[in-house]
Amino acid sequence: MAKLILHKLSKDYGTGRPAVSDVSLTIREGGFLALLGPSGCGKTTVLRMVAGFETPSDGSILLGERVLADAERVVPPERRNMAMVFQSYALWPHMSVADNVGYPLKVRGITVERYREKVVEALKAVRLESYAERRPADLSGGQRQRVALARCLVTSPDVVLLDEPLANLDRHLRQEMEETFREFHQRSGATMIYVTHDQAEAMALATDVAVMSEGRLLQVAPPAEIYARPEGRLVGGLIGQGAILSLPAKESPDRVLGWDDLRAMLAGSPTPSGAEPRMDVLVRPQDVVLGGEGIAAKVEGVLYEGERYALRLAIADGQILRAYSRAPCSPGDTLSITITAGWRL
Repeated sequence: MAKLILHKLSKDYGTGRPAVSDVSLTIREGGFLALLGPSGCGKTTVLRMVAGFETPSDGSILLGERVLADAERVVPPERRNMAMVFQSYALWPHMSVADNVGYPLKVRGITVERYREKVVEALKAVRLESYAERRPADLSGGQRQRVALARCLVTSPDVVLLDEPLANLDRHLRQEMEETFREFHQRSGATMIYVTHDQAEAMALATDVAVMSEGRLLQVAPPAEIYARPEGRLVGGLIGQGAILSLPAKESPDRVLGWDDLRAMLAGSPTPSGAEPRMDVLVRPQDVVLGGEGIAAKVEGVLYEGERYALRLAIADGQILRAYSRAPCSPGDTLSITITAGWRL
């Protein structure tokens, strides 16, 4: 296996705005990359170009030293040694589970004995060996998704592509399948690209997260880094449950701001003004602490989440913060808050 390289990849359907524009990525061998972004941002188009279902308008795709697509050549999907898991599972209803899993091997024409060995191995990997003779209609949604994963595993692919594979499952099944995907990644050792609009999925599964918006790549980083240190307002708004405050610009190279800095900035500018330079500061809910000698905030909304209350707070200048509370609150209550940390975008 080898690393997958996307170099200045673009796709233009002639609609006036490219679906994908100048995307460059290096996905390390055996890595698990989540392509994260809202619907229509171009992430599935990138996946389809990697799979060979779409031809790039510009740029190139390489797997190690092998060129899969550029301006001069395009390797067809069946010669890329990749496997794809679709949102709809794409299982043949008239075939048994074992036949669905083994179909890619039949196309390759391997021996009957080897065929049976690999199908059994793939079904054991997803804990479905006892379901080999059933039809897809007899399975739950999570079991069908496991069949699709086994079909990927049976060919020992270099790259596995997953297009929002959990979108059709309920919350309980999604959590169960996330563990299955992690096991699958560890067992197969394949490079994986996972398309999703759900940031919780991306954070839970991936070794790296690539955030896209309007066809462009905004930031690539490990989940913990992209959560703590997002680059720009768009990424900060997409990742996590934070609020973005507009505050007077501070002459400092530091991007992590403590309460002393934030309190002075909040006190110095009670109302945003277009005449002075300002900066965006991301504040996460867990960094908003209730009580103490802080600033006043009015409760605008309360959402009970079971183990805690999620609060929507308005500070003096009308800007909104989010916070968590173990104790119940009511809209209209006034609380004292401090902000332990903020991140300058």
